[in-house]
Amino acid sequence: MTTPIDRDDIIKIIREKDVRFIRLQFTDMFGIPKNVAITSNQLEKALNGKCMFDGSSIEGFARIEESDMYLQPDLSTFMVLPWNYQGGSEARLICNVLNPDHTPFEGDPRYVLKKVIEKAEHMGYDACNIGPECEFFLFQTDADGIPTTKTQDDAGYFDLGPVDLGETARREMVIKLQEMGFDIEASHHEVAPGQHEIDFRYSNALKAADDIIIFKALVKTIAKRHGLYATFMPKPLYGVPGSGMHTNVSLFRNGENAFYCADDHMHLSKEAYYFIGGLLTHMKEITALTNPLVNSYKRLVSGYEAPVYIAWSAHNRSPLIRIPTALRNETRLEVRNPDPACNPYLAIAAILAAGLDGIEKQIEPMQPINCNIFELGEKQICELGVEKLPSSLKEAIDAMKGSSLVQELLGDQLFEKYIMAKELEWKDYTCKITQWEINAYLRKY
Repeated sequence: MTTPIDRDDIIKIIREKDVRFIRLQFTDMFGIPKNVAITSNQLEKALNGKCMFDGSSIEGFARIEESDMYLQPDLSTFMVLPWNYQGGSEARLICNVLNPDHTPFEGDPRYVLKKVIEKAEHMGYDACNIGPECEFFLFQTDADGIPTTKTQDDAGYFDLGPVDLGETARREMVIKLQEMGFDIEASHHEVAPGQHEIDFRYSNALKAADDIIIFKALVKTIAKRHGLYATFMPKPLYGVPGSGMHTNVSLFRNGENAFYCADDHMHLSKEAYYFIGGLLTHMKEITALTNPLVNSYKRLVSGYEAPVYIAWSAHNRSPLIRIPTALRNETRLEVRNPDPACNPYLAIAAILAAGLDGIEKQIEPMQPINCNIFELGEKQICELGVEKLPSSLKEAIDAMKGSSLVQELLGDQLFEKYIMAKELEWKDYTCKITQWEINAYLRKY
């Protein structure tokens, strides 16, 4: 919604559009959408914050002995979903999760992001703007509707139908997103077969994270209508680029872009440089949030357009942070390592927290790397003082364990539960026998 909405507006829209079900949405700590569906005659109860759920059943939430939790809808997130089910329309409200005493639940990922936004406001910034670029694959399904890894095209970057057989599905996605109020800036085929990207205009950090959640749900829904399966898995195919979620960031103060400076040779303010310094300093610590899966690190390898080195530049796309060519209110930083499997609330919160820490401590960034960093030798890279991103989920979790910034960001309970869950994920992965091992070793030994 682009204009403020109140309870009476919501009730009126629900009656006019014959909305029968309202989904009260939130996410677990991994960013997996959860919801409690209510009928329209329960709306008043929901708007009064009286809808409860069992928090002990949700990853990262309450213990069994304190399981009762409340959902408080954020009225600004009300949206009638652009697909009809038999028996009427559906709407959604994104909710804040509350403790039994109706105080904010500190393990709610949305609350984690709201706290960082409040910190930015206390530092004098009236807006933290985020522009995500979400990539995804469209795969065929088998006769039983189970996803395969067979692509429906052999197209490449910016190719046009009929080579791109996902064009029709992507076009419907764009139309439905526009109906939901998204300002779509571009959509196109990406580098790999079956890979696509839809970009929507930046917005404030909380709305951007909310939008990513519904964006992913819509993409999957429309893909299914076309007999396809949409996945935001970072690297589903070997030998081609994976899917990223490049994240554009800018801060505004008194309605003006705080990252822009007309007198600087790169048109960046001191605050922008410090923000970059904070990101570079803390990037290893927050990578487990921006790149949360075992599979994430199979994307972050040389040769496939994803960043590997912790560096920045205004002139090429190989480093971690790029400065797009744009001036004044469009000035921004593009953080290139996040992938679309992340919990957007936690990933965006981590990026903002690291950058704001850089501003607070006036952390100067290293000099920009204005050549293709992948063409440099290891000796040159070491001489420049450039470090690498973690190369595995285990390395990322180990870096996160020692981070006071991330612990303060997540709070003790979420910090411990997230690390514990990801360590179990890594352990499970290392114990599994893969097809690669069978192919490489079974006959040889």
